[in-house]
Amino acid sequence: MNTSKFRELSEEFRTVFTGRSNLADSILPPLVFLIIHRLLGFEVALWSSLALALIITAVRLRRRQPLTYALGGLGGVVAALLIARWLGRAEGYFLPGLATGVLTTVIAVASVIAGRPLVAWTSHIARRWPLDWYWHPKVRPAYSEVTVAWVIFFALRLVFQFSLFQNRATELLAVSNIITGWPATIALLAISYLYGTWRLQHLKGPSVEEFREGAQPPWMGQRRGF
Repeated sequence: MNTSKFRELSEEFRTVFTGRSNLADSILPPLVFLIIHRLLGFEVALWSSLALALIITAVRLRRRQPLTYALGGLGGVVAALLIARWLGRAEGYFLPGLATGVLTTVIAVASVIAGRPLVAWTSHIARRWPLDWYWHPKVRPAYSEVTVAWVIFFALRLVFQFSLFQNRATELLAVSNIITGWPATIALLAISYLYGTWRLQHLKGPSVEEFREGAQPPWMGQRRGF
């Protein structure tokens, strides 16, 4: 990747994620659970991860930062704690994440079949581009193809993590949950952006601005942003 493309990718990531830093909200509780479970056992690990989620929420509240992700993370930890206690198994802590993964995969598959790919919706929410632009016949294929790539990623992650869950490999499940969380998601988003922008150029459809202005072909096409 050349320097200009790397700079473009960095700027696009900042545009999409500005003010939405939820890395600590999603990564730290399971990381603490993994460490404390190894050192002090199941019960202490459960309550430690809950205490951390509460602290993160309190910090967000004190700093008047958006609570959406913090509350979502807190809700996830509470659900994980309840399920783990109910099952009496440490790996039950990660069952809500597996359930969410199944739901996300099903939604992504259904969106492609319906001709309204999930990646187009996530882009629309982040960028507020006209929704009808995404459904243009020379734009939609790029978002459908990237959504299929997401489906493959989600499905492979689910199969791997479910096998760890079945084998009660708690530590490996925790490590997998962390690595295939934000680190893998950021890599997936970068690949999606690079492929998506390349595909839009080759589809030769209208750019967002050309679509808004009702420009007629031939179009310059979408040069930046996905």
